[in-house]
Amino acid sequence: MTGDELIERFERGLGPGEEFHHADHLRLAFAYLCQYPVLEALEKFSAALRRFAAARGKTQIYNETITCAYFFLIRERMARSAAADWEEFARQNPDLLSWKDSVLSRYYREATLQSDLARKVFVLPDKCF
Repeated sequence: MTGDELIERFERGLGPGEEFHHADHLRLAFAYLCQYPVLEALEKFSAALRRFAAARGKTQIYNETITCAYFFLIRERMARSAAADWEEFARQNPDLLSWKDSVLSRYYREATLQSDLARKVFVLPDKCF
């Protein structure tokens, strides 16, 4: 499935399959970033995620901080990479694909990411390097 097809399908409320896992979120974000300027892509991506969660009665699972942090990590990695497609990008960035012990643990305390505030608005990283 192409990135455009993935976006179109997702915006119609259809997930990639029975489950919608972390890697599926990342692939979708990558597709939006390939198709739109970064801020427009983020707006469309986050709105589609919220609609998708709401349609399943799971509005509480959307997290603005996690969404934005991963989105901008993907954008930065895309700018640094010569990856022509999702498969190559994923091979070059396996740390982004891991949900358990995620790359965000370098930047955020777990309590911050799980907070009500982080679910509602983007919260800046709170871990020192």
